Amino acid sequence: MIDVTTVNDETFSQKMLGESVAFLCEGETVTFKAPINGKISALFPTGHAYGITGDDGIEILVHIGIDTVEANGEGFELLRKQNDQVKAGDDIVKVAYDKLSEKYDMSVMLIITNSNGKKISFKSYGDVKTKDVIANI
Repeated sequence: MIDVTTVNDETFSQKMLGESVAFLCEGETVTFKAPINGKISALFPTGHAYGITGDDGIEILVHIGIDTVEANGEGFELLRKQNDQVKAGDDIVKVAYDKLSEKYDMSVMLIITNSNGKKISFKSYGDVKTKDVIANI
């Protein structure tokens, strides 16, 4: 988990979409999961981004890579559909991470697009694993 202000895209680094954090992943293939319980409110057909509206009304966006929309879905496999109910940890998109990183900056951004009035702060930057709690709500 890294400071989003260091990523190479002004929309994300300047937090234009909301409070954010970024991740650098490792692996030939990476499966991105639901970070919260809720409903998939947006799922781009290209697989590069998805949004979840949490059961508590918090809305998040996960954006996988910078300019990866240009891959037109190549290297992304959708494992869910829009409007699916998910629990934190459920698989959503499988990504050919190493292959895509040959052409794209594969920084991954998690953006709080609507905090639903809640104060949310991210924990310290550093190594994180699946199911680690990364924010205080």
